[in-house]
Amino acid sequence: MAYSQGVFPMGLPNGEIGWFRTDPRAIIPLDGFLVSRSLRKSDRKFEVRFDSEYERVVRACADREETWITEEFVSAYTHMFRMGKGHSSEVWIDGSLVGGVYGLALGQAFFAESMFHLATDAGKVALWRLVEFLKERNFELLDVQYLTPHLASLGAVEIANEEYMDRLKSCL
Repeated sequence: MAYSQGVFPMGLPNGEIGWFRTDPRAIIPLDGFLVSRSLRKSDRKFEVRFDSEYERVVRACADREETWITEEFVSAYTHMFRMGKGHSSEVWIDGSLVGGVYGLALGQAFFAESMFHLATDAGKVALWRLVEFLKERNFELLDVQYLTPHLASLGAVEIANEEYMDRLKSCL
């Protein structure tokens, strides 16, 4: 699998699949997720589930004007979920899915692919609860590929590709 080599796919505007290796690589240290007081307060209004609606989370992440998540990706990632490699963190209010994050697990590494929110803080809660889920299962690496201001505000950092590959190899 490409992920074990530090490479990940993304759909390109022309419909083809591109393969990427970023340097630096963005990760969220599992002991470094930043939870604000307001996020703790928001968390109380949500119900969080794992792996109950994986495909719906993938499709919700793809439901935007511009997306790299093609129908081919939906199918492939849903297949990997059925094989036990995919996981989703899902945030619900009154029976409605309002946020989530999905990705793939290999060894003790998790590769977060995308997240969405339809309610304030729902995506952040999904990611926070994913971090807790991974910590409880002794994961060592949470790969988020690219650093964005949003992810940085939650504790994401960049590391050099060489360090990333060393960490990845120890997780596999």
